[in-house]
Amino acid sequence: MTKAELYKELSYVNHSREKRLKYANLVIDYPELIPPLLDILFGVDNEKSCRAAWVFEFMCSKNIETIIPFLDVFTKHMSKVHLDSAVRPVAKICELITKTYYGKDDSKIKDSLTSTHKERLIETCFDWMINDEKVAPKAYSMVSLNLLGTEFDWVHTELVIILERDFQMQSAAFKARARHILKKIKKA
Repeated sequence: MTKAELYKELSYVNHSREKRLKYANLVIDYPELIPPLLDILFGVDNEKSCRAAWVFEFMCSKNIETIIPFLDVFTKHMSKVHLDSAVRPVAKICELITKTYYGKDDSKIKDSLTSTHKERLIETCFDWMINDEKVAPKAYSMVSLNLLGTEFDWVHTELVIILERDFQMQSAAFKARARHILKKIKKA
């Protein structure tokens, strides 16, 4: 399948779990589709970028290790994503990466995630925290930053400042996640 054919196929992807899973499985079965999928995802001013993000998120949710050969590309370009419907799945992928990296189970992610990747994750997650993003990307970013803060101690300091500063102005969902993260940080 060419990039043009994949681009056309993404027209059939919608919010339904069934469609996103169908195309995620297609990409898992044909990993040569990942580079064109990422090209579409990082064509950030195009509405198909959102659909590509949904598929990529489902692929990563199903098997996070499929991202390993593309960690450089993903972390280098993730900060460019700006459409709300694409930011949420990209932030979710960041959370999946950090949860896997800092988790107890063995994973090839632990051998593949470099300090450069982590620095890019930190920078982008902080951008989502301080910019006018919806709650979901902020919530995923809180989790990622909390985990990254176990390795980079300054991250927790900055995260606490942002969470406490924004707490009163945010939604109930933000407050609930922020309380949870602040409790974890203070416990550590």
